[in-house]
Amino acid sequence: MVHAGEGVHGLTSREVYLPEVLFEFQRVGKALRVVAIDPITNTEVTMVGDPGCGRETLKRLAARKLAYVLAKRLKGRDGTA
Repeated sequence: MVHAGEGVHGLTSREVYLPEVLFEFQRVGKALRVVAIDPITNTEVTMVGDPGCGRETLKRLAARKLAYVLAKRLKGRDGTA
């Protein structure tokens, strides 16, 4: 799917395919630090969240951030960003 103004290689974070994401959780005071890693590209992102949200919610948000970063990198590599 190509959106208006994005060009042929313009990907959004929803269009990035992540067959596997590795997660690491670390308690930091009252917060929970979450690292999401794409083992194919060795790209990782870090976020801090409220442990009360639940691990599944934090995993979903970290995976979304990882997809955003990968989409942004792909756009930059194609010269469209």
